[in-house]
Amino acid sequence: MTVAFRRHLLTYPFVLALAVLGAPTAAHAAAAAPAARPHRVIVFVWDGMRPDAISAEDTPNLLALARRGVDFSDNHATYPTFTMANASSFATGAFPGPIGFYGNSFYAPGGSGLNAKGAAADFQNPIYTEDYAVLRDLDAHEDGALLQVPTLLATAHQAGLTTAVIGKSGPAFLQDYKLPDAGGRNVLLDENTALPLAFAKELQQAGYPLPANTVHTYAPDQLKLADDNGAPTAAGKLVTLRDGVTSDASAAVETTPGPANAWMMQVYLDEVLPKHRPDVSVVWLRNPDTTQHQYGVGSPEFHLALQAQDALLGKLEAKLRELGMAGDTDLVVVSDHGHSNVAGARDLFPLRTINDGRVGGVDNAWGYSVSGSVRLADQLTRAGFRAFDGQGCSYAPVMSGLRADGSQLQPTRYDDDGSICGKPGPYTTPSYTLPDELPKGSLVLAPNDGTDYLYQPEHDAALVKRTVRFLQSREYVGAIFVARRYGDLSGTLPAEDVHLENAARGPDIIISYAWDAHAVIQGFRGTEYGTTSTERGQHGSFSPIDVHNTLLAAGPDFRRGFSDPLPSGNVDLAPTLAAVLGLALPTAQGRVLHEALAGQLARPLSAYRLTHAALRPKQPATGLSMQRIDGSPLRATRYDFTVQLKRLGSSGRQWIYFDQAAAERH
Repeated sequence: MTVAFRRHLLTYPFVLALAVLGAPTAAHAAAAAPAARPHRVIVFVWDGMRPDAISAEDTPNLLALARRGVDFSDNHATYPTFTMANASSFATGAFPGPIGFYGNSFYAPGGSGLNAKGAAADFQNPIYTEDYAVLRDLDAHEDGALLQVPTLLATAHQAGLTTAVIGKSGPAFLQDYKLPDAGGRNVLLDENTALPLAFAKELQQAGYPLPANTVHTYAPDQLKLADDNGAPTAAGKLVTLRDGVTSDASAAVETTPGPANAWMMQVYLDEVLPKHRPDVSVVWLRNPDTTQHQYGVGSPEFHLALQAQDALLGKLEAKLRELGMAGDTDLVVVSDHGHSNVAGARDLFPLRTINDGRVGGVDNAWGYSVSGSVRLADQLTRAGFRAFDGQGCSYAPVMSGLRADGSQLQPTRYDDDGSICGKPGPYTTPSYTLPDELPKGSLVLAPNDGTDYLYQPEHDAALVKRTVRFLQSREYVGAIFVARRYGDLSGTLPAEDVHLENAARGPDIIISYAWDAHAVIQGFRGTEYGTTSTERGQHGSFSPIDVHNTLLAAGPDFRRGFSDPLPSGNVDLAPTLAAVLGLALPTAQGRVLHEALAGQLARPLSAYRLTHAALRPKQPATGLSMQRIDGSPLRATRYDFTVQLKRLGSSGRQWIYFDQAAAERH
């Protein structure tokens, strides 16, 4: 990494925000349709791509696209900044509350079914939704209304347009989860399946293997895998330290999703694009997200992930030229969220080197994190609450925290009988799976990296208030939102204020973990606490790093060489593409990005008015006894927080974009 490149990374601006918009109008939803058949649209999702990771060294093709097309310089992920929450915004142009979908993990008791591997899906515990079969089960559980608003691709089908979806299990499928079987005209290939049956057979006849789990999608008399099918979408092997679970972030090896990503892109380029010529395509690949989770932002593997992803973009652009499609295709590159390194306070847990598969000495300049993972169910249980997160014993010897003297924050725990979590082997925290009969007065947690959902099944207002005060008293907790049914609790905002309210499906409490947008690891700003795991990178919080994400577009419907200074958001993508395709999407809450479009859809920057504002609780929480993650006391007794936002107005309408939410303890 050059000195100049490091300097570029360290000057990343932090004016960031998440889009939240006003009610749509008919004129907004059904913008003037092109006279001729609309141009082809390809959306290429780089999962977890940070805008400041675009560079001539790692992503020359992406940099060139940004320069020739539109660079949306202030784009925002939907909060919570999870993959599946943003996948639902991409699919619908709306927010989690109105959509009624809270992935990646949420509590949906009463459901049943099988996952993509053909095993029973455990709906007793909070369910993980990056799985097409689980999403189908949830849709059935919700009487066919998994998403409570229509999707862009379903609307495209109704208009006679053809579609293709390729990529990551879960978010790719969600784009077209009601995929109609029209003789294989509309197709979907993810890491676990190929849909519909006609398309799966087409791939086999063309000599392609299928994802190994496709065998669970169809009855044996419908489809059989070839004896030499293999597992083309299997993940590669993680390189770990000698503890067997913590990644070796210095290894500089091929990224675990790399081969599967390359295979799926090859199927799209060689089979789907030339033979199906879809009007709308979504290609959603895991890098750099999975690599950032495993090895951390800025690690050697991180740079390899960016280079591999950029090479696939180059192949896509070359194929479009080869097929004569480059001139009539709008190519959009977008990420679902930003990404942060997992780390706690540097004064408690200094960065360290990695030597010979072990944690080495302190190096706060270019070392790696050894802290930041929090298991909230364990923290609540130790404080006297009944808390369950649906997960078993956790062993995170490094990321749960190594103090400056080398001691572990969370030592190995033993059961009363002397065993270790009922079985041999070390662990850091015990099991908190839900019992068959949940005790009254329990809290159910759905851990989601930088944001957690808390449910109180009886909606006990006194218990919710007591839980909120506990959360406010812990330094690792940032902003706190509660369901409106609980009123104006001190030091909280209603979930409705950030478009997360859904009376039937929504959590009772939503917390963003604390973050530091200025802390630097491996040349990149941004750290946060998060859900307990061995991962070095996470997202999901209300940090400006997680909120600010990548959006670039080039093609006949977009301006050339334009950097859009107005705030935009992932929720704006579906209505913008609907306008380009001549479709009506009246339930979208996002806006059409007219200022970035060419032709009849264009609108000048002067048509918009931008103002800055903030949201705060009506009153702070006071009289608290506060602690740090290591149990040491804080002198503060008062908790408050601020949500920074932008308001964008035009023609009597207004859209709100959230920049960040940060706690204040005094």
